[in-house]
Amino acid sequence: MIKYFPLFVNITDKNIRVFGGGTIATRRVKSLLEFGAAVHVVAPEITEELKELAERQEKLSLYFRKYRPSELSEEDFVLAATDDEQVNDTIFRECRHKEIPVNTASDKEKCDFYFPGIVQAGEVTVGVNAGGRNHRKVAELTEKIRDQVSNWEGE
Repeated sequence: MIKYFPLFVNITDKNIRVFGGGTIATRRVKSLLEFGAAVHVVAPEITEELKELAERQEKLSLYFRKYRPSELSEEDFVLAATDDEQVNDTIFRECRHKEIPVNTASDKEKCDFYFPGIVQAGEVTVGVNAGGRNHRKVAELTEKIRDQVSNWEGE
């Protein structure tokens, strides 16, 4: 089992390419935007929520098309979140070849990083992760921490 080191990274204005426009991609894009990333979503179909967000958010660009092999070059991070495992695998291999950190939503073994449960309170940010294995446990613990932080802030 690989252990992932919890690392907090400044992603302000980092160029992040997200392949996929569904529910998982939407959730991750929203998190990335909260931390100031420049996010470029590539997918033939994109959720209404992302379309509406792109109208209000200048750091979000939408490209209504499929992934094109060998299109990656200037990305700081990539998310492969399509509903096609073969496409995700091709994206993963291209990223590895070009040494671009990648998160593959369909396969935890093909991730250089994971998305944690996030709790923010003022200057404090807490990230919760279970190595890509138990998303329900992460969600429950994140919510408990959020409750504790809100109690702490109220004191």
